[in-house]
Amino acid sequence: MNNIQIQRLSGDYIQPYVSELANLRITVFREYPYLYEGQLDYEQKYLQTYLNSPNSTLILAKDTEKNKIIGASTAIPLSDETPEVQDPFLKANMDIANIFYFGESILLPAYRGKGVYRHFFLEREKAAKEYGAELAVFCGVERGENHPLKPVDYKPLDKIWQRFGFSKHPELQAQYEWKDLTEETPSFKPMIFWLKKL
Repeated sequence: MNNIQIQRLSGDYIQPYVSELANLRITVFREYPYLYEGQLDYEQKYLQTYLNSPNSTLILAKDTEKNKIIGASTAIPLSDETPEVQDPFLKANMDIANIFYFGESILLPAYRGKGVYRHFFLEREKAAKEYGAELAVFCGVERGENHPLKPVDYKPLDKIWQRFGFSKHPELQAQYEWKDLTEETPSFKPMIFWLKKL
């Protein structure tokens, strides 16, 4: 962590970093399990949700020696998120006003294993508690065990998420649409939610 600076921003202060964040998302989410063939126009639209919310949070990780953004993590009140994210909780009769949604945590491969990921979770939890949320949630894509593009050395992050205090809730599931690297057209993928009481 010697050369890595962690910075937390909210609302309009996220604007200057939208392009870098969009490109970072496209780069990292090409990896398994997302296999996401990103499009900048979609990314701009996706990130607008965070710009529209005064209580959104962006955690930036910057390599100070190279003066570049090497990772980022987002969070937002669930009440400010899109209907596709809110829907599983509304159907479960949960009060979305008390929930903080953790978006992506993306980090370039060369900087993994250095403690940055832990800061992403800690800083987002701080933001959620300051907002007054009682529950933190995020979701992850569910791929089959025998997916043809699954790397032989792939290790799911489930155990890490459990160490951060989150538990998996398969009953809370959303369907997100994107185009895999190997797909001709976009398709819906199941996203399973993880929850933590604050």
